[in-house]
Amino acid sequence: MEGIKILHEVGNAYNLPIVTEVMDARDIEKCTPYIDMIQVGSRNMYNYTLLKELGKSSLPILLKRGISATVSEWLYAAEYIMSSGNSQVVLCERGIRTFETYTRNTLDLNSVAVIKENYRLPIIVDPSHGTGKRELVESMSLASIACGAHGLMIESHICPDNAVSDARQTVNMDTLKSIVNKSKVLNSIL
Repeated sequence: MEGIKILHEVGNAYNLPIVTEVMDARDIEKCTPYIDMIQVGSRNMYNYTLLKELGKSSLPILLKRGISATVSEWLYAAEYIMSSGNSQVVLCERGIRTFETYTRNTLDLNSVAVIKENYRLPIIVDPSHGTGKRELVESMSLASIACGAHGLMIESHICPDNAVSDARQTVNMDTLKSIVNKSKVLNSIL
């Protein structure tokens, strides 16, 4: 809880919304006063006890796609949350496991187009986890916007090689700025 409180202070100081992963249903109530959105990580997409309890939360839920989940299974997990009363679900495509080994995961942009075309849930894309390679993050970010993603979740750091976690997929500030600027232009065309 100490880390959540520190995040809360930083969020207040810089007017930033705080999103954090909650992995245990017993922690939802304790975290709620300090955060603005709850993330369900890919490994917890099938944690139905957690999903049911998140359905009772007043906070929006960011539901990351399970690493082996089909689009239907992902939507069922979202429905599980919503059936307990919380309709504030945002989907996050973060790549799935395939036979490909060059990238960390395979970013399934088909899912973005399917969700955008057929469902009313907002969808964002995490090209950092989706590729696992910083040199691919910018191009996959732009492809995500072109497919209709409502937003992006990108790992960034002032000095990516020194990032404590996931350094290989973390972009620097110049790359992040380029992604933001190009995404705005692309979005205005679409």
